[in-house]
Amino acid sequence: MKIPARSSLIVQMIQSRVEQFVARGPALAASLVEIAKHCGREGCHCQTGSKHVGHYLTLKVAGKTKTVYVPLDLLEEVRAWIQEHKRLKQLASEISQLSIARVRGYAQDQKRRRGRP
Repeated sequence: MKIPARSSLIVQMIQSRVEQFVARGPALAASLVEIAKHCGREGCHCQTGSKHVGHYLTLKVAGKTKTVYVPLDLLEEVRAWIQEHKRLKQLASEISQLSIARVRGYAQDQKRRRGRP
């Protein structure tokens, strides 16, 4: 993201991102992984051919990594939740960067307004 030099543009960009910072649905701070593994049944196709594939969420709870199985019926919905969290996280990062640029440029803006170079 390119940060403009003019403080008025920075303020406009901050306001724009703040207005976008509204959840469009559930947001999920987790990673979705696909795990292929063998079952324990004798004679199952996974013993010689393709493995059983399952989708799992991994997330941190109280500093420890937890894994949660995701049923196939919920898979697309869960993907949308994770994508929404990523969108909100990106917006928060941009708001933070723009706010820091605003603070850094404040003193220069004040000098410029007083007529100092």
